[in-house]
Amino acid sequence: MAVALYEPDLTVIDDVFEPGLAVAVEDGGIIAVGPRADMKRRFFNAAAVDWSGMALLPGTVNAHNHSFQSLLRGIAADEPFLVWRDEALYRYTPLLDADTLYAGALLAFGEMLRYGVTTVADFFYVHGDGTEYDEAVIRAANDLGIRFVFARTLYDWTGAPPAYIESVADAVARTRELAIRYQGRPMISVHPAPHSPHAASPDMIKAGHRLARELETPYHIHVAEEMFEVEDILKQYGVRPVHYLDRLGVLDESMIAVHLVWLEEDEIALLGARGAGLAYCPSSNMFLADGVTRLPDLLQAGVRIGLGTDGGCSNNRTSVFEEMRMASLLQKVHRLDATAIRAKDTWRMGTSAGGELLRIPVGRIASGYKADFVGVSLGDLSLQPSSPDIMLAHVVYAMQPTALARVVVNGREVMRDGVLLTVPQTRIRTLVDAAQERFLQAFSRQ
Repeated sequence: MAVALYEPDLTVIDDVFEPGLAVAVEDGGIIAVGPRADMKRRFFNAAAVDWSGMALLPGTVNAHNHSFQSLLRGIAADEPFLVWRDEALYRYTPLLDADTLYAGALLAFGEMLRYGVTTVADFFYVHGDGTEYDEAVIRAANDLGIRFVFARTLYDWTGAPPAYIESVADAVARTRELAIRYQGRPMISVHPAPHSPHAASPDMIKAGHRLARELETPYHIHVAEEMFEVEDILKQYGVRPVHYLDRLGVLDESMIAVHLVWLEEDEIALLGARGAGLAYCPSSNMFLADGVTRLPDLLQAGVRIGLGTDGGCSNNRTSVFEEMRMASLLQKVHRLDATAIRAKDTWRMGTSAGGELLRIPVGRIASGYKADFVGVSLGDLSLQPSSPDIMLAHVVYAMQPTALARVVVNGREVMRDGVLLTVPQTRIRTLVDAAQERFLQAFSRQ
């Protein structure tokens, strides 16, 4: 494949906006970054890609999402967690099939691409009886061209809808089957995801952990999002969730915990000591009134942290740039400390730290990393006044979606000036409309 040489006005190297650089891309990866004149001499046959007036940023990494929930956006808004769960998730799940799940995934991932997300981990648990539903979501990611981690959920709590529930043996076999099928694909990876301490049995959690070891991947699990889970685990096992997971032998560097809202000091210290990671979803935690994760304390303890949007009906937005802003502002006001979290901290969480969490070389503009990046229009009013030394603060705190002009994934341009170039937005709307009509007809018969 021919080399493409991207020539922006500014290029983000870690958290610094550097002028005068060029980025060489070949076969979906970044092969070199350096001064523009030197790069033009080195790659004299490269195809020039003129990004004048733009800054080249790494694409953002959405470390936690539930794609099907985008179909339920707006339903049971402003309700307590358990009411929201029953009226949105549990009520609508029986109406979902492969076609509606494909539509929901197109909606979720298409919107993300427009907002600069180039990698997403989809924590997916509407399996039906087999892998047909899973394949529909994977197909949507492939059709759109987003880099995709399929966090296939292992769920055996019988209080949930039947479409969520599998035996330990079936959950492991189907997850392994998908992992083998997509092994070696550069844009797709499969991770086990035992749902949570309250919705996955001890055997299911341990099986998910073993499978992650076998597949050499992380595993994902919701932990301590709500106080009811803490109370349930205390009642059943006599310890809090983090200690319970440690007792099971699954608390280690392969764990990507989601939320971690309700923790005590010794749990924070233990998470750090074991090398665990966190997918932090600040907007969802606020929307569902979960509470405030102790982010500075977790960072100090050594916990690795990425950012997630969570599902479309527990946040209503799918932008990791938004989560950078929310993560910082929430911590500042919660601790009454303007220095609690800084722009460079949440910037890293939404880019390189997210890539490290998922074990994918994304989130940085550097040789050896994937060619996943975003072109931001430096003339956009939300980035004024324009100066390289304050641009990072602008991106985290001020930037609006109008500034996002280009999105490239694996060296392929997938969005330009707000228009998806892979799946037409009219097709996504048509499929979402059909799903909504299915819901309306089903409820009108009740």
